[in-house]
Amino acid sequence: MKKSGSHLLKMNFVLLFLCFLCFCITNDLSTGCSDIEKKALLNFKESLTDPFGRLSSWMGEDCCQWHGVSCNTDRGQVMKLDLRNSFHTNKAAEKKSALRGKIDSSLLNLKNLSYLDLSMNNFGGSPIPNFIGSFRTLRYLNLSFAQLGGTIPPHLGNLSNLEYLDLHSYSDSSHKLKANDLQWLRGFSSLEYLDMGGTDLSAVTDWLQQVNMLPSLLELYLSSCKLHTFPLALPFVNFTSLVAVDISNNFFNSPMPRWIFNITGLKSIFLSSNNLIGVIPSAFANMHSLQHLDLSHQFLEGPIPGILGNLSNLQSLTLAFNNLSGNLIEFVDSLSKNNSLGILLLTQNRFSGHLPDALGNLTNLRSLVLRKNIFWGSIPESIRFLSSLQRLSLFGNPMNGTIPESIGQLPDLVVMDFGQTAWKGTISEGHFSNLTKLEKLEISSTSQKKSLTFSWGSQWTPPFNLKSIIIAHNRVGPSFPEWLQTQSNLTTLFLNDVEISGKLPEWFWSWCSQRIDDLDLANNNISGKLPRSLHFHYETNVYLISNRLEGPIPLWSNVHRLYLWNNKFSGSIPDNISEILPMLRDLDLSRNFLTGGIPSSIVKLKDLRSLVLSYNNLSGELPQDWSQLQHLQVLDLANNSLSGGIPCSMGALHSLRLLILSSNSFKGEIPLSLQNCRGLWSFDLGKNKFSGELPTWLGDNTPSLMILRLRSNLFTANIPRQLCLLTSLHVMDLADNSLSGVIPACLGNLTGMVSEVEFEDAKRYEGNVKIVAKGREIEYSSTLPLVKIIDLSENNLSGKVPEEITKLHRLGTLNLSNNHLTGSIPSNIGNLNLLETLDLSRNQLSGSIPQSLSSISFLNHLNLSYNNLMGKIPSGNQMQTLNDPSIYKGNPGLCGAPLANKCEDDRIPSDHADGNDTGEDNVIEMKWFYAGISIGFFLGFWGVCGTLLLKKSWRLAYFQLIDERKEKASSFIAVSLARWQRKLESGRSITDSFT
Repeated sequence: MKKSGSHLLKMNFVLLFLCFLCFCITNDLSTGCSDIEKKALLNFKESLTDPFGRLSSWMGEDCCQWHGVSCNTDRGQVMKLDLRNSFHTNKAAEKKSALRGKIDSSLLNLKNLSYLDLSMNNFGGSPIPNFIGSFRTLRYLNLSFAQLGGTIPPHLGNLSNLEYLDLHSYSDSSHKLKANDLQWLRGFSSLEYLDMGGTDLSAVTDWLQQVNMLPSLLELYLSSCKLHTFPLALPFVNFTSLVAVDISNNFFNSPMPRWIFNITGLKSIFLSSNNLIGVIPSAFANMHSLQHLDLSHQFLEGPIPGILGNLSNLQSLTLAFNNLSGNLIEFVDSLSKNNSLGILLLTQNRFSGHLPDALGNLTNLRSLVLRKNIFWGSIPESIRFLSSLQRLSLFGNPMNGTIPESIGQLPDLVVMDFGQTAWKGTISEGHFSNLTKLEKLEISSTSQKKSLTFSWGSQWTPPFNLKSIIIAHNRVGPSFPEWLQTQSNLTTLFLNDVEISGKLPEWFWSWCSQRIDDLDLANNNISGKLPRSLHFHYETNVYLISNRLEGPIPLWSNVHRLYLWNNKFSGSIPDNISEILPMLRDLDLSRNFLTGGIPSSIVKLKDLRSLVLSYNNLSGELPQDWSQLQHLQVLDLANNSLSGGIPCSMGALHSLRLLILSSNSFKGEIPLSLQNCRGLWSFDLGKNKFSGELPTWLGDNTPSLMILRLRSNLFTANIPRQLCLLTSLHVMDLADNSLSGVIPACLGNLTGMVSEVEFEDAKRYEGNVKIVAKGREIEYSSTLPLVKIIDLSENNLSGKVPEEITKLHRLGTLNLSNNHLTGSIPSNIGNLNLLETLDLSRNQLSGSIPQSLSSISFLNHLNLSYNNLMGKIPSGNQMQTLNDPSIYKGNPGLCGAPLANKCEDDRIPSDHADGNDTGEDNVIEMKWFYAGISIGFFLGFWGVCGTLLLKKSWRLAYFQLIDERKEKASSFIAVSLARWQRKLESGRSITDSFT
């Protein structure tokens, strides 16, 4: 027993020694990468710039230990090089940490390299090197977002073992990859993943046929590739293993292709922003593996097929921004049977009706976004069953019912977005009882009635901690919500037009300055004074518009935008405003009671974008040096008592869009330097004392000018023809000056008076402008882009009214009154079919009033008084409503209604005329009467006489008949006379007998 134990001990020792020997030999064989590979990596490092020191570990003997380098364990060969920029989630850090330079060919010495990732770096637009195609063992290649450019080398097709290829690039980058063909893809027989998103493939027409040759492909990503062709069918589908396809953001303009429904194993389909047309095919219902479907941003129409709800694995459905319609009842009923859907995004379609009660069956729903549709009514009580719901958005729907208290039973709800709706009823504390995770709350109304009331107790402590609250056009006040001071995470606070009145709580401004970066308490009845000084911890926007706040202007540091208009602030603008508010971008102090001058320091606010000081009592001259305000876009100083001239330095405001200096006491000529403000949209110097000639540079240098208002000044000379070059102009107001000469005929070239206003242009801010229209002065603001007017009244203009002006068929107001115009009113004045105001009074116009004037159906203000017009006033249509005799006063030659002076053809006895007929109707009837007589005479005379002349037998028979009738008539008359004679004689004899 002892011998055998000793023998066993020896054997164990020998085995242990052999294992140790093997370990030493193996360790000796794998003591690091070879010198060749080490040198290759160092040469590659030398070709790069590494500002963040990411390759600082690349030193020492064993390159397998270097950052991003991996080797096989048995032979120490470099197999993997992963230099992906791991800071890509932070744009600023990504820019700093990105490797730069070029991809050096020394990497070819890594003979066994199977994995190469250089993504998220910056190679400055350099092309993908051709030698990349020589890595025969490469299976993974990721060059995405690496700022590479140029044409993709076809040599990549030599990578026959490649399984993963990612060349995705930023779609908005100046460095873009492109390809003229994709035939090189055929070399990838093992490729499973292909991402070429952002690559310019506009020259490739057979992209689908080439991709179809990849039998192993599982995932395909070709978003934002400028593809134009989208074949509806394929002869055969080869890439049947596909599980994910993303071909979004291209230019297909076609219906949904049929071949995609042959790939029944697809789990993800992303086709957004491709201009697809038609309806959603019901064939989607056969794709039972489908988990994610995105068909947003198309032109699809019709309802959602109900059978789409049978997709039992569907987890997300995005159909936003289409023209889809109908209700959701059938679709939601089908979905509720499977109940796997987590995301339903239907923003901006035309879905309508009540929200289905069956929504409560979608218990896995995390995000329900129905923004900007036509849903109405109330939220169903069944909403309480959506216990996983995190986001609920009904923004922009005419929801005119109630919000159930059961909505407060959604424990995971983070976003409640009910903006621009029409709710009614009451919101109480119970609506929020279990919303412990709520971060964003928005409830605003489009109803003028404010039918929704918020009822919170003064001691209420909410269960949530909001980041953003937006409540507008509802009832919250009169008290300010005290519970807001419990919201330590709040950064956005909007309580706009919610009937809050009185002073704000004492705690408010201190609490606000520590956390709020967006504050809107506009359109309430808040009173009192604001803290004179305050420091906001973050760059803050402050909107306190239209309240009853008073006192001096607050000096709050770290404020970005400060809107205090329409309050009762008084005093002067602080001289040191640029020192206290150095970050100010927008300042609006209009419609207050400010006095004093505009401090020179205000033009030192280098970041200022808009400066609005209108409707105050400011006086004095403008600061002289405006050259530092290179970002200023809006300057509105209207309705003050400012004087002096326009400083020449304003010509340095190259970003200026709106220059509004109206209703002040400015004088002098318009400086020539303003021609450098080439981007002007609005140029309003009305109601001042400017003099000289109208600047010709306005037409040459401001092609985007839309509003030109120079009324009530002292301008002289002619209207320059250069103004006809302002093709965007839709307001031309040169009234009440001393302009002379003729009205340029080229005003008919002002296409801004002809073109229809686009939806986006209608929302453009063009300031506030007072315009004389419909016989009174009207101030336009939000609707100003829709106004089209030419006002040249109260000048010394002469000559004729140019016919060309009648081409401006969208013109709303034409005022040429109080001039010396002669000639006649253009006969085709009726072409101005949208004209509402026409004033040609107090001129020397002659001739008749054109009948076409009666065809202007929108005309509601007309003044033709004090001219030399003559003839009958047109009647009918819109002229019937313009029955004020003063319209035609001072024209002794005019006659007809509504004047007492009757026209000659109106002087007809009443028993021969229909009192309801107009003069125009009588003329037409007389024409038809004479025409009828002429036709009757022609047919009657020649119908009888012509026949007798042509046919002799008829002529003889006719005259024979006449003779017979004549003899019968003669005999009848003779007999009758004899009878009457006998009666008379017998009567006489009877009379004689009585006598």
